[in-house]
Amino acid sequence: MIAHTAKKPKSQLQATRRHPADTPMAYKPDRKTFLGISSFQVLAMFRRGLFYSFLSIYLRFFLGLSVTETTFFATFPMILNVLFQTFVWGKVSDRFQLRRTLIVAGELSAALSTFLVWYVHTLPESDYLAGYAIIIGLSIVEIFWSMSNIGWSAILSDLYPEDQRAGLQGRLSSIGAIGRIIGVSIGGLAYDGLTQYYEGWGFDQGLLFFIASGIMIVSTIPMFFVPEGGVKSEVVEIHQERGGKTPFPRKLLVFLLAMVFINFGRNSVILMTSQYLSLDEGFNVSSSLLSHIVNTSSAAIFIVGLFIRRLSERFEDQILLLLGNAAAIIYLSGFILATTLPAIFISNFLAGVANVVITASSYSYASRLISPEQRGRHFSFFNATLFLSWGIPGTFITGPIVDYLIRSGASQTFSYKMSFLTAVILVLIGSLITLVGRRIREKTGLPKTPNFQP
Repeated sequence: MIAHTAKKPKSQLQATRRHPADTPMAYKPDRKTFLGISSFQVLAMFRRGLFYSFLSIYLRFFLGLSVTETTFFATFPMILNVLFQTFVWGKVSDRFQLRRTLIVAGELSAALSTFLVWYVHTLPESDYLAGYAIIIGLSIVEIFWSMSNIGWSAILSDLYPEDQRAGLQGRLSSIGAIGRIIGVSIGGLAYDGLTQYYEGWGFDQGLLFFIASGIMIVSTIPMFFVPEGGVKSEVVEIHQERGGKTPFPRKLLVFLLAMVFINFGRNSVILMTSQYLSLDEGFNVSSSLLSHIVNTSSAAIFIVGLFIRRLSERFEDQILLLLGNAAAIIYLSGFILATTLPAIFISNFLAGVANVVITASSYSYASRLISPEQRGRHFSFFNATLFLSWGIPGTFITGPIVDYLIRSGASQTFSYKMSFLTAVILVLIGSLITLVGRRIREKTGLPKTPNFQP
């Protein structure tokens, strides 16, 4: 045992170990702090809506990649993102209790490298190779973005107590939805140069890359008005007394397994939805109309985000998560059955509802299960269930299904619809795991708001 000149009473140490969230916080969230993180959120969602809503179409129809290949720009970058979160930045964050510093450094590094991705992709004479230049380049960018991602997840739990986190996520989702709506709208206009040039012009000539890089730089400014984050020294001291390691909670493991299926299901078609809606034999929507459809989801996120705090006070996290799963299943089924654009708009609205409910409830529940001294590393596992879902299921599940059916002679419309059906099945499996985990908790007498003991 390590000797201390002023050793804390055993009972006090046990109480802190059992309920780290009850430890007095080093930071008291105020309006200035919320203004800083909300400003960062709106700029980040603006950039994502602007850039990623149309990148899949650019790779598929302008550069000529297959459906499966278009998912690579999410799969390979997200794998690197998760690896660096887990084995590099998560450990750095926990070791030095750095949050804001990682966010700022990550965004600035990603801004520079995003500009370089555009330049490198213009060098190959082959459009096909240019597509792979983007995929490889974005994979490198994600190494830097992973710094920002892990810092963001940890700092929110550092600054806000657990009973405020679901409501916080809802408010941030609403604010982020505004940025996403604006970003998608501008992205739709820039994609074809205000209809003055050609489909894909915004990426080909670099405008969308330049705007995205500029927004990343600007987004670091409000973070300087936010505290660094990190937990109090006595919590770190207890962690060191344990030998620097905290056992992985079994409840967290079951929860993460459920989130793998839930996120992999609902996000397995996220990169192919724009392709499906753009099919000549299907809805054949233009880039501007596609932006309106995407913004329907953002509008839902904004509206529901305003009420998520009240919902979180009425329903426990796992029940709220199941309600979000139900919304996801209905929205995915809507894309299978829809024959008119109004039905697509309604389904995409439900996609936004599912997004904000699942995001808020799952983050709140995860933050209850993760001990403060391990927020960096354990949140990297939680983030992995989401980040990997943007690419891996599309690359290895739904993408190959679409390509196989098309090669087998099935219509493109039918082939894409089968990917949505597969997504429904995955979400159902995740919901069943959530139900099983909740039943086990009830039988073992575990509290609704669990402590941090494994």
